Amino acid sequence: MKQKRIILPTVEEAKKFVAAASRCDFDIDVFYNRIVIDAKSLLGVLSLDLTRVLTVEYNGENEEFEAFLAEKAAAETAA
Repeated sequence: MKQKRIILPTVEEAKKFVAAASRCDFDIDVFYNRIVIDAKSLLGVLSLDLTRVLTVEYNGENEEFEAFLAEKAAAETAA
């Protein structure tokens, strides 16, 4: 199981994230606190607090999706 921490600061970024996740043939979950959302659900992702760092968990490989996650990676030293 792989985990990445990302930030989706805008609704547009959230839409791009869901689109990238939807092209994957494996399950992808997004966590914030104790809430778990299917990353392929736009309404689910938009229901999260987009000002917070989100944890993405997945078990598969897709270069395009992983490149998107790397682009949206949260800084490890959160202020």
